[in-house]
Amino acid sequence: MIGYVMVGTNNLDKAIIFYDEVLKIINLARKDTDDVCAGYTQNNGDGSIEFYVTKPANKKTATFGNGTQVSFLVSSREIVDKFHEIALKAGGTSEGSGGERPEGSGVYYSYIRDLDGNKICAFTNNK
Repeated sequence: MIGYVMVGTNNLDKAIIFYDEVLKIINLARKDTDDVCAGYTQNNGDGSIEFYVTKPANKKTATFGNGTQVSFLVSSREIVDKFHEIALKAGGTSEGSGGERPEGSGVYYSYIRDLDGNKICAFTNNK
C-alpha cells in the first residue's frame, strides 16, 4: 500500500500557495511546513501526511517524470470539475478537463499540471 506521495518543486513558497488552494477542494489541508517541504493530510483524518511537495533532497532542479502522475480519488464529478477549475485559477495548466475516460466507462477524470509541471489528476467512479 502507498504510504504517501511526493512531488518536487523549485519554488516551495509558490507551490504551497498553489497546493493550499487546490487540495482544499479534495479535503486535504497542510499540516506540516519546513524549509524543504509541505505535507498535506485529510481533514478529519488520522493526521497522517498523504501528500508532500518538496525541494529535491539532492539540491538539484526539480523535474517531473515523463509518464508520472498523482491521482486523487474524490466523491463526485462536481469535485473533479472544481479541482480542475481551481488549479487553473491558481496558475496550473490543463491536461484535460472533466470527462469519462474511456467514454462510457463511468469513471470521470480531470488532469492538470502544477507550477513545476507535475501531472495531477482528480477522478471519481461516482456519477
